Amino acid sequence: MYKIGFACKYKHPDQTLPKKEIEEIERSYNSKTTTLRWMYNQTKDIQYEKLHMIVSHNMKSLNKLLDYVITLPKNLQMLRISSDLLPFYDHKDFKHFYQEKELLDIIISGLKEFGDKSRKHNVKVSMHPAQYCVLASDKPHVIKNSIGDFEYHADLIRMMGYGKEFQDFKCNVHISGALGAQGIIDVIPKLSKEAQNSITIENDEKKYGLDSCLELIDHCPIVLDIHHHWCREGERISVNDPRIDLILKSWRGKRPTMHYSQSREYFEDLGQSRDEHFDMNKILTFEGVNKKDTYAHSDMIWNNPCNDYAAEFLDKFDIMIEAKHKNLASIDFYKKAKKIIDSK
Repeated sequence: MYKIGFACKYKHPDQTLPKKEIEEIERSYNSKTTTLRWMYNQTKDIQYEKLHMIVSHNMKSLNKLLDYVITLPKNLQMLRISSDLLPFYDHKDFKHFYQEKELLDIIISGLKEFGDKSRKHNVKVSMHPAQYCVLASDKPHVIKNSIGDFEYHADLIRMMGYGKEFQDFKCNVHISGALGAQGIIDVIPKLSKEAQNSITIENDEKKYGLDSCLELIDHCPIVLDIHHHWCREGERISVNDPRIDLILKSWRGKRPTMHYSQSREYFEDLGQSRDEHFDMNKILTFEGVNKKDTYAHSDMIWNNPCNDYAAEFLDKFDIMIEAKHKNLASIDFYKKAKKIIDSK
């Protein structure tokens, strides 16, 4: 059975409600954080109180978000979790707070509840460290900090009860750094067992495309992002492309995940029809537009031929939708994809 998921945040289905009412509803599902500047301007007691408040909220909102996902059709029970659940968890000036028993008990209880419930209902869950996690950097201090960030995610995974088996949980990063695929190969043995079981590598739209990622198929699973591939290469990779078999091989029998997004609806105003495939050559003729403008994600998955194309992959892949309207976009794509699949 295929799955379609969304990333991190909940959007309320009725966006016609008053703005403050929508914000209040959405706030109860979504994580909070704070800033380093704010923390450094407070006393130790206030710092702890702030983290206690944020973490307590985040554990409740995380499980409330999961409860919502569980109400969706089975094909939509897939969720990427925010990386901001425990602000400054590995920061040298604040990590000691996370050894306080009261705070630690809240975290352990909240994450265990999430893990037990997600496994019971077979919800497919994942995380995606931010762009600052550069495991293939050529700078030792950056590698050290990046491993620390990835291991923060591994701690969350461990406390949820995942990371025990290969790809029982997906924690996805880009190659990013100057050392390329070899840098990732060198770092993987330095990671904890939970991190090694969870790591996946995704092609990006800039430096490290799919072919670079395929150098890693014997070391970790590859996450195909079809929008990144189109942005970088100007082509839509076919579901029958030989490279797809290499991606599948990297997952070692586990059902793979791919990412799907589209360029912004803004391009429709410039002349891109929602009933015609995105054409990079045409888009670059629009006044004031350059290739980088195609990178940003749309609110919804609005281009119909692209949706038909993406739906072709559901026979082999689960799809994580990366769109600003989150669950609303994943539900909309599911309805469109289901019609396509049911008509075959």
